[in-house]
Amino acid sequence: MSHSGTTLILIMAIAVLAPLLAYRVGRRLPVPLAVFEILLGILIGPDVLGWAKPDALIDGLSELGLTMLIFLAGYEIEFGKVRGDTLRRSAVAWLLALALGLGLGVLLGGGYDTGVFIGVALTSTALGTVLPVLRDTGELRGRFGSVVMAFGAVGEFGPIIAMALLLSGRGAAESTALLAVFAALTAGAVVWAMRPRPPWFSTVIARTLHSSGQFAVRFVFLLLALMLGASTALGLDVLLGAFAAGLITRLVLTGAAPESGPQILEKVEAVGFGFLVPVFFVVTGVEFDLDSLLSGGRTLLLLPLFLVLFLVVRGGPIRFLAPRDLGRRDRAGLVLYGSTALPLVVAITTIGVDDKALAAGEAAALVGAAMVSVLVFPLLALRLRAGREPGSRPAEPVTGSESW
Repeated sequence: MSHSGTTLILIMAIAVLAPLLAYRVGRRLPVPLAVFEILLGILIGPDVLGWAKPDALIDGLSELGLTMLIFLAGYEIEFGKVRGDTLRRSAVAWLLALALGLGLGVLLGGGYDTGVFIGVALTSTALGTVLPVLRDTGELRGRFGSVVMAFGAVGEFGPIIAMALLLSGRGAAESTALLAVFAALTAGAVVWAMRPRPPWFSTVIARTLHSSGQFAVRFVFLLLALMLGASTALGLDVLLGAFAAGLITRLVLTGAAPESGPQILEKVEAVGFGFLVPVFFVVTGVEFDLDSLLSGGRTLLLLPLFLVLFLVVRGGPIRFLAPRDLGRRDRAGLVLYGSTALPLVVAITTIGVDDKALAAGEAAALVGAAMVSVLVFPLLALRLRAGREPGSRPAEPVTGSESW
């Protein structure tokens, strides 16, 4: 059997084993599923057992998994909740984090090129990892969930924009112009998505929803392909197109098929979380440079430092600009969820290593810190909020008129 076939079998075996472990451990300690997938990936990777050997096919599936993760994160954004004062606060918090992260990144990296990669990575939020935790606890639809969604959305979308502007290798003017073109295309798509669909559209969705036709699912993937194609044609990162596609898809399905929307999402999630997303997380573990991390010296010290910097750079501005209606424990939970990072850290460090701007050890320390954040921060947030003060209550949604 080829290396690709053997590695894919191992990856899918881990994809099946990880939920069983998460279920077993989750009775006592709710550990995010991605942690098991990454750790098991490290176990079968070249630095431990040496069973898995990634190649072009496996790497391609992994990139599709990251794309689906970002697409589903974009789909989760509800415009009715992510707006007004909360959105402004989350945007300002991310801009402050970017300025702080770039400054610290340049100091740590010893130069601008390395500093930019470190700085942008420190500003990211793993919204795709955080949302399942909130969904499983039933808080995604409440006030706290909507605030986390707003800060997390900006923490996921902002770094993608920063990647296009700062990490593309193009001049600032050219990058800005290309982003403006993409923004115009996305705005046009949003306007189109919000227009009423003809009656036959919803009829075809309903009639093929449980048949081999699967019109709605195919239409969703067509939208994803179109936005990925647009971002690629403009020389922008495909993650930007994936996130925009998720936003647009939600608008289309909400307007055209509000009754069928949840079922359509379940089918798309089955493809994403059932196959592609686990491949991404397992391959992240397989390709993790454990030897560089454990070689000692500066690299090993960087891991706890980066973990603290996730809280300082990303969490500090969030704590300062958190909506005033949140209680003390809710604010602390927001900081911890907002400081959780991983998918974009993997993407950014991969680009940095390929461009020779990041050393393998620095990349491993960043990814290692992000992995620890995924394991530790959501658990701490759950424990903090489980014991929040009795007087706290879910607050009403914040409108655009709320003062700072």
